[in-house]
Amino acid sequence: MTQDEKKQAVARAALEFVEAGTIVGVGTGSTANYFIDALAEIKHKVDGTIASSEESARRLQAHGIRVMDLNSVSEMAVYVDGADESTKHLCLIKGGGGALTREKIVAAVADKFVCVVDDTKLVDRLGVFPLPVEVIPMARSYVARRIVRMGGQPELRQGFTTDNGNVILDVHNLDILEPAKIESELNQITGVVCNGLFARRPADVLLVGRDSGVETLQIH
Repeated sequence: MTQDEKKQAVARAALEFVEAGTIVGVGTGSTANYFIDALAEIKHKVDGTIASSEESARRLQAHGIRVMDLNSVSEMAVYVDGADESTKHLCLIKGGGGALTREKIVAAVADKFVCVVDDTKLVDRLGVFPLPVEVIPMARSYVARRIVRMGGQPELRQGFTTDNGNVILDVHNLDILEPAKIESELNQITGVVCNGLFARRPADVLLVGRDSGVETLQIH
């Protein structure tokens, strides 16, 4: 199977976690796009969706799928999104597409977070993929200095602004032996909005696309 075929397979497998009459959280990125396309086939079954980015909202609406404001809902059954890296413990790095803060908010609201990846995203230890950190623009230099003191090498994502009007520092070579601890430390830096570590609230289910088919991993 090609990488795209694996992404399509896990996106379709995620439909099994979509219950009729519920609100579905939808992530951002190439695999999430495949999920949106698959969701369009059963759009009559769901009450609506919450999009984690303007890009995903546009794709959902193009399929005629109802997009709701998160502030208008009190519960969400499931959130489906991809990841840039995942461990077997379901800790993730997300934010390659720049939507990490909204993705983290939607994941926090959802009863179940289903992450869909191809097998190239499964790693023994997080951090080969640069860790995205969303930062208030005026704090960019200060935050970068603090990250350097933590051992990381931050690089401004050129020409990119998040849906929230902020910038992203992509952090290379950070030692992420304890993802939940690093997630908290980064969030404590004044000026940081959010970072792409999903460890304090990891995925509940990880669907991995392999040549042999879709593998399901979950922490009981």
